[in-house]
Amino acid sequence: MTSRSAYALVLTRALAVAAALLAVPAHADVVDIDNAELARLAAAGVPVIDIRTESEWKETGIVPGSRLITLFDERGRADAPAWLDKVRSVAPPEQPVIVICRSGNRTKAASQLLSQQAGYRTVYNVKAGIRAWAGEKRPLAPAAAALAACPAGARC
Repeated sequence: MTSRSAYALVLTRALAVAAALLAVPAHADVVDIDNAELARLAAAGVPVIDIRTESEWKETGIVPGSRLITLFDERGRADAPAWLDKVRSVAPPEQPVIVICRSGNRTKAASQLLSQQAGYRTVYNVKAGIRAWAGEKRPLAPAAAALAACPAGARC
């Protein structure tokens, strides 16, 4: 192989790698946060999306100001496209969002959906969920007022 053909081969491979990298969709930074950071970000106006079920909201209450948008139903089923549409109605992908569940497990999946499928740039995942929030005696609001804002017949 001549040095000219070796150079051409290296250049072709480099261009292929560059093209592949450019084809990879940009996705969000998923940042695990604790309760102090949740409080700070929520106070600054970053929307809090509570992905738990209605029975869970009623049982514990919610972080004040949270938007209630269930991702997984009681049987563990999710309608990701419908959920993403509801989240987009709260905040566009350019805006950061916070996701919270009971313990931080379900929000891992929610964060990935927002990052990889919806193009959200910054997703904050509350790593210990509402249990830790309540355990630290942080403020909780009854879910009733937030649930009343849900359209009739629609699941939040």
